[in-house]
Amino acid sequence: MKPGSKEADKIQQLKDKLDLGDLIDDMDISTPSMDINEYLRVLKLARKPDREEFTMIAKVSMTGIVLIGMMGFIIYALLTVLPKSL
Repeated sequence: MKPGSKEADKIQQLKDKLDLGDLIDDMDISTPSMDINEYLRVLKLARKPDREEFTMIAKVSMTGIVLIGMMGFIIYALLTVLPKSL
């Protein structure tokens, strides 16, 4: 990014507005790129999954949701039933 570019000026204005410029510079945080070509490159590489890949992703996701839900229910049941029995 060039020092005199519009992007650099916008970023500097944001830093000045938020008064976080020194803190951001000290932490070596880089700001996201504003270049549209980088985003277009990612979109060109993306593809639609085939049916087999989609069903596998759906199965794995549903299994995770069910497991986390069961864990939450068990914790809830233990926290509500256990104190009553003591």
